[in-house]
Amino acid sequence: MNPITLTEVGTTLPPSELVLNPDGSIYHLALRPEQLGDLVILVGDQGRVERISRHFEKVEHRTQNREFVAHTGVYHGTHITALSTGIGTDNIDIVLNELDALANIDLEKRSPCREHRALRLVRLGTCGALQEDIPVDTRIVSAYGVGMDNVLHYYAYENTDRETRLLQDLLAQTEWPDNLPYPYVAQGDKALVELLGNGNTVGITLTAGGFYGPQGRQLRLLPSVDGLNERLSAFEHEGLRATNYEMETSALFGLGGMLGHRVCTVCTVVANRLRKEYSKDHHTAVDVMIGEALERLTG
Repeated sequence: MNPITLTEVGTTLPPSELVLNPDGSIYHLALRPEQLGDLVILVGDQGRVERISRHFEKVEHRTQNREFVAHTGVYHGTHITALSTGIGTDNIDIVLNELDALANIDLEKRSPCREHRALRLVRLGTCGALQEDIPVDTRIVSAYGVGMDNVLHYYAYENTDRETRLLQDLLAQTEWPDNLPYPYVAQGDKALVELLGNGNTVGITLTAGGFYGPQGRQLRLLPSVDGLNERLSAFEHEGLRATNYEMETSALFGLGGMLGHRVCTVCTVVANRLRKEYSKDHHTAVDVMIGEALERLTG
């Protein structure tokens, strides 16, 4: 996914658009540029930040504002920020724009930097599998994110040929329902997918705009589309299957790609939606994912 255009270097961004705290930190994340690592590990759960930073040889900075908890430190010589995003693509919209501002906007001059700083942004999350043969507690690496939300529709972008082909296949194979938001597709960083996908399942991740109805769960309310999960589970594109549901990847891939960052998602399977199974000890499985990702990303 590519931007149609970017704000020009030298443009002054007004205070209503680039919002800073009195200490000069970015508004929601409460971080300053020097507190940001080149590798950013994104997690939804605030408590997972400490489970990552406990691996660090040293922690240089800790901050918390609302649901955004950040620990920056060093692991195997790599400068890393572990950051919680909360749940949903709406929060990813905040996080990605503010991380990019820390990396690529001169906050004092309030203007885009001339030199671009590319971050590695890796989400370590949890998900529900959409294929019967993907066991709980294993890991899925997202080659593509399919947005079933609407965040990226507010940005001016153009798809790559690969993304366009996947989107066309998705619409045709699933007979995409007219009453649902029009989906969008964004690709992850191929080198990161290869690195993190070795020995794990690699597939197409569906990013839902909610946890219950948007993922086909039924409590007291009925879903508006019968059999949607079955349609999605049957979807295949150029050797990849629709493997899992989660709630952040599409916006991460879309915004990160447009802003020139390298992005990837790894999710531990906590539920198999077709087999109606849930992990008996997903915390241990998540810790395995964290350890594996840290070793591969800093090796």
